Amino acid sequence: MQNTVKPFLKWAGGKSHLLPQITGLFPNGLEKFDTFIEPFVGGGAVLFHILSHYPNIKNVVINDINVRLINAYLFLKESPRELISILDKYQTRFWSLSPLEQKQFYLHKRKYFNSSGTKTIESAALFIFLNKTCFNGLYRVNKNGKFNVPFGQYQKPLICNPKLIIGLSKLLQKVTILNGDYAHIIANFRGNTFVYFDPPYRPVSQTSNFTTYSSEGFDETQQKRLACFCRLLDFDSKWMLSNSCPMDDNFFNEHYTGYKIRQIKARRSIGASVKSRGNIQELLITNY
Repeated sequence: MQNTVKPFLKWAGGKSHLLPQITGLFPNGLEKFDTFIEPFVGGGAVLFHILSHYPNIKNVVINDINVRLINAYLFLKESPRELISILDKYQTRFWSLSPLEQKQFYLHKRKYFNSSGTKTIESAALFIFLNKTCFNGLYRVNKNGKFNVPFGQYQKPLICNPKLIIGLSKLLQKVTILNGDYAHIIANFRGNTFVYFDPPYRPVSQTSNFTTYSSEGFDETQQKRLACFCRLLDFDSKWMLSNSCPMDDNFFNEHYTGYKIRQIKARRSIGASVKSRGNIQELLITNY
């Protein structure tokens, strides 16, 4: 199972490519910890690694402010076969269409997604379908909370992956899935706790701002609030935080003074143009 575990979504800032560097800096003795919490779960690369490599961690909690993302996790956990059935129909239909028809089909599904309920299995399936067929797998919303990413022009994307869905569903059976502000996760601390924070990154430029994955956004004030929240956890937990590596200011040295701040090499796989993708520096901050 360990060799086939991977996220079911493509996500801006996803950590699949950084797993060797991230896991290499996990706290010592993590296999003996009682609790793992991921307050900004996103695509879940670190989550699924924890679930498949550290089965002795009994209390696993994930959270995200994005209600549609969390809805997809809930139905992935609770109704994988029904999810597969819907996604298979979407894939069969999408693959049978011409490129122009595919774009029309995508726009129709996007419109329906934005006008339908947020807590149904159909909404979860549409969330996954749009993720696989939109431009670069982005999730971006406007100020009204409407998903507005354009069509991606992929002729035969893998929309339905039954083996992966069933496998991830089995792993998620032990996971508590929450939707809300990250600060509420503190109520779920049990024994030795490890928290991995992967918030929307502090933008390093105007063209690299991917914080609009929810209508609330994640601005400078929110970044400072998160830094304060991390300090509150020092008394009884270990935590790790990922973020951008700005070249022209001292934000992280100022707000995370006293902690270990490491620069790591990352690859940006999602960007507005090919030139905007490539190797970049990111930060890993820990309190241990």
